[in-house]
Amino acid sequence: MTHFPVASELPVSWQKAKASNANDNCVECGILGAAIVVRDSKNPDGPAHRYPARVFADFVQAVGAGGLSSVND
Repeated sequence: MTHFPVASELPVSWQKAKASNANDNCVECGILGAAIVVRDSKNPDGPAHRYPARVFADFVQAVGAGGLSSVND
């Protein structure tokens, strides 16, 4: 993972999930080279994190399959 302090400075076309709610409580993702970058939609000038595309795809698959547990468990 790579941390970028100001997401809005990245040359990325940010996209929200189709299931996002109207009050912007979601994350936005974009493609940066061979990686995926993620930022908080409520704070577009805040930080972003870059993940290798394969790592991000594995994460999305695990979330969709219910394969993650709550941090409060």
